[in-house]
Amino acid sequence: MTEYRGVAVSAGRIVGPVLTMAPPVAEPPAGATLPEGTDAAAETARLEQAAQAVRVALEQRAASAHGGAKAVLEATAQMAADPTLVQSAAGRVASGMSAERAVWEAGDEVAVMLEGLGGYMAERAADVRDVRARIVAELRGEPAPGIPGSDTPFVLAARDLAPADTATLDPQVVLALVTSDGGPQSHTAILARQLGLPAVVAARGVDTLTAGTEVFVDGAAGTVTDEVTEDHRRLAETWADLQRNPLTYEGGGARLSDGTVVPLLANIGGAEDARAAAEAHADGVGLFRTEFLFLDRDEEPSVEEQTAAYTAVLQHFPGKKVVVRTIDAGADKPLPFLTDTDEPNPALGVRAYRTSWEKPEVLAHQLEAVAAAAQATEADVWVMAPMISTLEDTEDVVGRIREAGLRTAGIMVETPSSALTADRLLQVADFASIGTNDLTQYTMAADRQLGALAALNDPWQPAVLALVGATCRGARAAGGDAEEAAGDAVTKPVGVCGEAAGDPALAVVLVGLGVSTLSMTPRSLPAVARVLGSVSRDEARVLAQRAVGARTAVEARETVRAALPVLAELGL
Repeated sequence: MTEYRGVAVSAGRIVGPVLTMAPPVAEPPAGATLPEGTDAAAETARLEQAAQAVRVALEQRAASAHGGAKAVLEATAQMAADPTLVQSAAGRVASGMSAERAVWEAGDEVAVMLEGLGGYMAERAADVRDVRARIVAELRGEPAPGIPGSDTPFVLAARDLAPADTATLDPQVVLALVTSDGGPQSHTAILARQLGLPAVVAARGVDTLTAGTEVFVDGAAGTVTDEVTEDHRRLAETWADLQRNPLTYEGGGARLSDGTVVPLLANIGGAEDARAAAEAHADGVGLFRTEFLFLDRDEEPSVEEQTAAYTAVLQHFPGKKVVVRTIDAGADKPLPFLTDTDEPNPALGVRAYRTSWEKPEVLAHQLEAVAAAAQATEADVWVMAPMISTLEDTEDVVGRIREAGLRTAGIMVETPSSALTADRLLQVADFASIGTNDLTQYTMAADRQLGALAALNDPWQPAVLALVGATCRGARAAGGDAEEAAGDAVTKPVGVCGEAAGDPALAVVLVGLGVSTLSMTPRSLPAVARVLGSVSRDEARVLAQRAVGARTAVEARETVRAALPVLAELGL
């Protein structure tokens, strides 16, 4: 038996056969020519047949797909049917170039041309390169790149998933995701949590499993096992029962066993997310990621466009809190009109709030739009800025938010400095929201984009939990509670909006540390509410101290999980 241990990113237990994602198609060697004695006309015919085969395969997959996946496959099939690519490649073959190299260069030429046109046409450049790769794979007799097609459910094993891969992922067929690379904040991890799929990342070697091998995936423990036992099947069936009879959340906050209520909010990125969160009975929004409107733009959207987009979100939450995060540009979200792509270390560079130092007008326009949207709706709008490190940062951004006419101004705690000085920062700011993704990255000095550092980027790290506790103690001090020990007089609210809040066991720890609200993907609301309901605040405090006092992240997680039998009952 081989057990692959990785990082747990989405709970759930699954038994199923593995299918591995084909590796990216390697670029044909530059200068590759037709094999000696090969007729150019015959090679062109082979090229045309390969393109036709790709088109047919994509159309067949599109016919059985649904929603966004269907649209993506249909668009790619149309690109494969467009004669421009094949004609351009055929001209190169006639000049003596190999078919593989000819279609590769022709694809680049067409893609660059589309990118130059901008707008919708530029977005099609990725489709051209996808088709190009598929034609090369067909010519070589290799598997097509991307997620394999299958009529039966399977566990998808891969090195990692690119954003483009996920467009064709069907959660009705893919049972779980396991990758050898990636981290807890990778695209794969975020997608898994959004879809409710069990997932393990950074499990070295899982991408080498033989297709068809039956495995047991434990998304809570972070393990993949290739020898399935009856106990594994029982655990998987418990999880399956939960999917057939899912937990529900009716709003009103999670009620602890002693009657304490903890509001459960949603993380969203736009109007469609807002609608889904409202339908899931979220008690509001703890993180509205506004950069959805800015990404892939060459220039700043107008105040009018921003106002309309924010209004479309806020209207879903009349009378409820919506925490708007100002633009979080930079690092893994560069913007050509705002950030410097040549920074040697962008995660530690001029990102998020810091971009307002040189270009204050972008933040000013955004705050103007948020204020207008707040006026146009009945939502209780709170605004916070990311990447705040000092009291000067806090005074500056809180002043800007209030000058824009917005009543409730806060900060994100994502750096150790803001956690350790929260008592001073929260004398100025009205609230704090802890972004555990970045707080973990900066505390552990580990780039969250690197799969090799995934074990460090674990919010269960005792050092990270200690900083969460320090933030909450600072909030009590700023709110007038002089007690260093746990007390309930936290008049400066502290929320958590990082992915940690959606882990039911970790949610117990966060509440025990003094966090007042939790914000997560709407799919996580029912499980978090159910598990929080199994403990009192005093019990949560005891578990929080055990986690902070643990020697390792693994020990912290296992200690807390062992004390929460409800997790096993729910298959979590």
